[in-house]
Parts: sequence; C-alpha cells; structure tokens
Amino acid sequence: MAAADFPFSHRLRVRWAEVDKQGVVFNGHYLTYFDIGIFEYWRAAGVAYPDCVPLMGADLFVVKTLVNYHAPAEYDDWLDVAVRVDRLGNSSITFALEIWRDTNRIISGEVIYVTADPLQRKSVPIPALLRDAIVKLQGIPGDAE
Repeated sequence: MAAADFPFSHRLRVRWAEVDKQGVVFNGHYLTYFDIGIFEYWRAAGVAYPDCVPLMGADLFVVKTLVNYHAPAEYDDWLDVAVRVDRLGNSSITFALEIWRDTNRIISGEVIYVTADPLQRKSVPIPALLRDAIVKLQGIPGDAE
C-alpha cells in the first residue's frame, strides 16, 4: 500500500521545533500530523472545521488514537499524511492514517471520533452534511454501529 492508495493526503515538512535531541521527530508530534491531515481532509471534503459545527449542530470528539511507529522522520523531511475513513458508523467515524516519506511508510494509525451535541457532549448521529461529504470524497457507504 502507498499514500496514493488513500483518497486524500496532505504534504508537510518537518520543522526544527518538532525534532528531539536524537534528531528525529518527537513521538507526540505524529498525533499533531494526524490532526493536520484530518483537518485538511475536512477542507477537501467541503466541510471546513470548526465553521461547520453550527451548521451541523454537532461537534467531533476524539475517543481513541493509535500510533504505530515504523521508522523515524527527521528534520526537513517532506511527509505525506494519507487519510481515509475506514468506518462510518451511526455516531462514530474511524480514520485510518499513514505517514509516508517518499515510498516508505513510517507511521500508521487510527483516530476515532464521535459526533456529539456540543453543549451536552453526548453522542448524536453523524449529521447528514458530514456523512454526505465523506461519502462524496470517498464514495463509501455508511454502516450502522
């Protein structure tokens, strides 16, 4: 599998502030890279976050993250953050992510979001606006949880 096998990817460059004393990206920054990739995924889908929250009447809350480290990134590397929705449930969205340096997958992982009422913070069904944007970008059907 390669970054090109994902419906969306976002390119970024490793900044000096992101590397540690060993000269590699500090592990916590990969979650930031995942977040940037997902944020840009929403933009590409036509649902700019956080502007879409009032339109949807729902917000997104992370409930699980998983990061698998295969190889380190270093200062000034160009990385491609590959993003796809692997599961579209009733109230949850599971993103699969991979970070590639050239043809080498260096990071893989998953982020699970739950859509929730922004005030009560209780789960609600994925709003049609969001579901339709995902289906349009990826051409995937949703499945009930």
